[in-house]
Amino acid sequence: MELKEFIQQYKEEQQINNSEMARRLGVTKSTIHKWLNGDVKKLQSETLQKLSQALGYDVEAVLNGQVIEFKKPILGYVKAGYNLYAEENYLGYEDVTAAENRQGDYFLQVTGDSMIGEGIMDGSLAYIKSCSDVPSGTIAVCLIGGEEVTIKRVIKKEDMIILEAANPQVSARYFSAEEAATLPVQIIGRLVYVKTVF
Repeated sequence: MELKEFIQQYKEEQQINNSEMARRLGVTKSTIHKWLNGDVKKLQSETLQKLSQALGYDVEAVLNGQVIEFKKPILGYVKAGYNLYAEENYLGYEDVTAAENRQGDYFLQVTGDSMIGEGIMDGSLAYIKSCSDVPSGTIAVCLIGGEEVTIKRVIKKEDMIILEAANPQVSARYFSAEEAATLPVQIIGRLVYVKTVF
């Protein structure tokens, strides 16, 4: 990767403009412009450290030609359906890109076909970002009753939570606000993307 690619990646991940980037990295806007145009190939060590810290890996090493591999653990199984009990079955690691490295935390292997309408197939690897809440309509990994793990679209209503499948043959599950609190129904991660090997 060239320096300008790191700068562009930083801008996209942080969702900032050149002015804000210049402020954060302690340089001028014209310097940012030169970086993005490829006019500058090197950075001062302090700026490299700030960029590396923000991106989560050693930018200088990559600029010097070192190959940095990014891997995320496959922590076990998640049911695209219901009634799979939570187990911590470590299944190895999966390669991710530098950009993907910061977007998620782990993979889960999908079993079942209740989410096939979203391209989530039996055997797919779901890349998950750990979180405890998601906006209504988001596909998320949910823990039901402390044991059952499922991946579904989470629909939030004023007095209930609906876990919705993407397969007409699989019924949605409805939980009143009280049931969701007492069981409980917990969101433990949101789907970043799905990797399916055919």
